[in-house]
Amino acid sequence: MKNFPLLLLSIFFFQATFGQTGVTGTINDGEFNDVLPFANILVKDTQKGTTSDFEGKYTLELEPGTYTLVYSFVGYQTKEITDIVVTEGQLTSTNVTLSASTGQLDEVVITTTARQNTEAAVLSFQKNSVNLLDGLSLETIKKTGASDIATAVKNVPGVSVQGGKFVYVRGLGDRYTKSILNGVDVPGLDPDRNTLQLDIFPTQILENVIVIKAATADQPADFTGGVIDIVTKDIPTREEYSLSVGATYNSDFHFKDDYLASEKSQTDFLGFDDGLRDNPLASNQVVPLPQENGEIVELITQRFEERLAAQRENSFMDFNFSATAGNQYDIGENKFGYLASLSYRNETTYYDEYIDGQIFRKDEADKSNFDLLADRTQNGELGSNNVLVSALAGLSLKSEKSKYRFNVLHVQNGESQASIFRQSNFIISSNNIKKDNLIYTQRSITNGLLSGKHSLGEESDWTVEWSLSPTLARIEDKDFRVTPFRITTDPDTGEETFTIEPSESGIPSRFYRDLEEISLAGKLDIEKKHSLFGFDAKAKFGGAYTFKNRTFEVLKFSIPSLNFPSATLNGNPDLLLADENVYDPDTNSGFYIRQDSNDSDSFDSDMSIAAGYVSEEFKVTDWLNSIVGVRFEQFTLNYTGERQDGSSLDNAEILNTPDFFPSVNLIFDLNEDGDKKIRTSYSRTTARPSFKEASLAEIFDPISSTTFIGNIDLQPTYINNFDLRFEKYGESGDFFALSGFYKSFKDPIELSFIRRAYGQFTPLNLGDATVFGGEIEVRKNLGFIRGLDNMNFNVNFSLIESQQEYSEDEREGRLDNLREGETLDDTRQLQGQSPFLINLGLNYEDEGWNAGLFYNSQGKTLQIVGAGDVGDVFTLPFHNVKLNLSKSFGENNNSTISLKFENLLDDDIESVYQSFGTEDELYSRWNPGQDISLSYSVRF
Repeated sequence: MKNFPLLLLSIFFFQATFGQTGVTGTINDGEFNDVLPFANILVKDTQKGTTSDFEGKYTLELEPGTYTLVYSFVGYQTKEITDIVVTEGQLTSTNVTLSASTGQLDEVVITTTARQNTEAAVLSFQKNSVNLLDGLSLETIKKTGASDIATAVKNVPGVSVQGGKFVYVRGLGDRYTKSILNGVDVPGLDPDRNTLQLDIFPTQILENVIVIKAATADQPADFTGGVIDIVTKDIPTREEYSLSVGATYNSDFHFKDDYLASEKSQTDFLGFDDGLRDNPLASNQVVPLPQENGEIVELITQRFEERLAAQRENSFMDFNFSATAGNQYDIGENKFGYLASLSYRNETTYYDEYIDGQIFRKDEADKSNFDLLADRTQNGELGSNNVLVSALAGLSLKSEKSKYRFNVLHVQNGESQASIFRQSNFIISSNNIKKDNLIYTQRSITNGLLSGKHSLGEESDWTVEWSLSPTLARIEDKDFRVTPFRITTDPDTGEETFTIEPSESGIPSRFYRDLEEISLAGKLDIEKKHSLFGFDAKAKFGGAYTFKNRTFEVLKFSIPSLNFPSATLNGNPDLLLADENVYDPDTNSGFYIRQDSNDSDSFDSDMSIAAGYVSEEFKVTDWLNSIVGVRFEQFTLNYTGERQDGSSLDNAEILNTPDFFPSVNLIFDLNEDGDKKIRTSYSRTTARPSFKEASLAEIFDPISSTTFIGNIDLQPTYINNFDLRFEKYGESGDFFALSGFYKSFKDPIELSFIRRAYGQFTPLNLGDATVFGGEIEVRKNLGFIRGLDNMNFNVNFSLIESQQEYSEDEREGRLDNLREGETLDDTRQLQGQSPFLINLGLNYEDEGWNAGLFYNSQGKTLQIVGAGDVGDVFTLPFHNVKLNLSKSFGENNNSTISLKFENLLDDDIESVYQSFGTEDELYSRWNPGQDISLSYSVRF
């Protein structure tokens, strides 16, 4: 692994290469969301030309110069593209969409000028799609300066990102969003989430991101807000190499002498632990109590790493690099290609005023008291180092009518955290606690993809696509250490005394948590082009199968003491397991390791989805296209686990739901060119509980002192979706869209506090809900203003209203805790639902210079549903303004220097309790600081 980056660099600098010269691109079918195979491409007034392959792709070698190319296909309008500039050693990308001739066989010639707009490919795909969708091309992402997909996708209308990782579409929580990789399921790296965290994918491996907002039968049914399809790079048409390096400085985080950290292993910089934090005991090791075998207890205790305190050291700035390589070769009549990519990111954060997990309550005894009463406050310092390594390798073989592709993607992530929190308890108990917390989480995903596409039949009217994708995902919390001390303050001197008191502050603990998920996904899609009602039509049918197995295991050890004067430790966690304080059987005193694992923390669960679908895409008239289909999915969930009360299940079938999901999409062309459209759609979709939610698991978090309680009775949510959108496509990438949508939810799943069970959360099927709203998007070149030809403006705004009905238990809890003069509305906001989303961007591009100013924010969002005397928690708007500057230079502008500024407003990330008649109280708050990033990239 250590030598792999060096190998790639050697390839870049020692392999002399000369790129092809000419034009390349894709020819799209303007009648369908498809490519146009075997179309003709000719250089005007010459005999020089070529033909697109079965994927609609073409490459035409030409001498440097300016050309007019003629694109044609029988029954389609011929299109001439003028002013195509070909540069030495470069392949000029020109994508073309051909539409059917009005007279079917009459030739109609349309002449246009080659656009240099890098968004053209995605806009063309969006324009011709039968789905209601939005997209981001790689070039658009580069303009925004995004380094990962989570950052990039925020620029899509109606899309927001929570926690820097998880995508919300149209303000809906991540359970209503489906993330797929190259069209197939991939498991996530967070056991608390249904979706894949998108910050693990660097933009260097990306071709584009497509956000599908209206379902068709060929899409998975378990989404409501949208499907995020991450499309990785395909095999290049020519030899390509690139290298990029960068660094980021944050004045709040970097070069701080008081940064908090823990001891590092020798491989932490690669995103994994070398064994330093492994459990020192064998899996079958029996840990006796001191009275059973004191000598063994002493030996076992001495095997554990004694460092339990967060250490002070100097923090370093963020840095990253990436490299890619790819080429394509002719092997007889076939083409063989490869692609390899390596990306590395090392980020450090430090919060000296970090607040999280605070609890405030309403006064149950006095309804005239509007103030929220503090039950628990918690704040302190947190230092984190996050390492992300991703590697992608792919091979492709293409014949005249078939293409085979094999990709392997591995993502390795290691995150080390050290924190010191002060916790004050008031209502249930009254004490002050200091906690040292050391956490190392190691995550990895390994995904393989084998796929094929075949064009069959004499007229290539059959298309078969298939894919098989196994994935292994692992998450390991390795030696998760928590050491709480009770703080006693002398009222006269103010001097603090620190003691280990399990009944007051909790007991020092160490956790080893291991999650493993194996996923096997496969799908088959078959298309048949035919005629219906005198128009071209396309039938599509196929199936898919996904199997997932997740195991979650927890080993917990506590560190109690016998006959030991703990006050002498003076608040230093490292002294607990120092040699002089380890349990001594001769004196029967000291600290020792005790195994406290609870079977309710662990579970084993299987999930499978078997699907089949059929759909028909056809024209009703010249101006009305439609796609009608139905999807069937059989969902099953089996569970093995135990609750704390001793009840258990062994491979029990928790859910078995066969469902049909119909969909109808209509596209009205308002003019002959198809530049103005109205889209409308209906679909039925679902949102299913996660492994952890539909379980008996009771999982304690020692950092926040909260417990998650699974709900074995959870049922899927079913949603009816209605969409309407007007679109207008213009020149130079201009685009305008106005959308409206309505969604009705039956049995939505929400995370809620458990009434009178303080610090406990559970997922519940609550009352039915509706969500409706609108979106507007404008992309406009400012060339209509003199001197602003090179400037582009974009804005998208989503306004969303959600109405959630109360369950009977929730209504009673809220009525019992109304303040004087307060009334209860019939509905409330849906959890995870943002009332508005906004993105603004202004971009300038000229002669290698690129500058962009961007703004992103979302409205107040219900984060946790209150229960009883505990109020609702809302995430407040975070206003992010960023500035990107870059300059390309060198031969063919192959080198680029970029400068980026993030969070120019220096805004905080905050969540608060809100209650009638009083000021907000903090649930959590931290400041992400202001990043300044400098990077350099070069293409070979």
